[in-house]
Amino acid sequence: MANLLLLAAVILGICGMGWLALAMDSHWKQVRSGLPSPATVRLLRYLGGTSLFISLVFCLAVDHATMASLVWVMLLAVAALTIALVLAWQPRLLAPLVLWLPKTER
Repeated sequence: MANLLLLAAVILGICGMGWLALAMDSHWKQVRSGLPSPATVRLLRYLGGTSLFISLVFCLAVDHATMASLVWVMLLAVAALTIALVLAWQPRLLAPLVLWLPKTER
């Protein structure tokens, strides 16, 4: 069970960083055409922050607070690096994170 919670925390961390990155105009343009609407930007920021918080909760459920916070900070670093490398080499791989959003422009 602990391994599944940690795996879920990693997946949520990567998705959260991806959503936070896609809330920026420059990264959105790399993945989709046009610009996101202000409501879409707010939604992506909310999703990103919420998923990172839930990943922290999952880490806390697996281990005591000092170890869980260390694991979570390392998870954030790995997730940020992963998203940065995906944006540098294959930004279209992040498209499934916003597949359900309409292609709106500001």
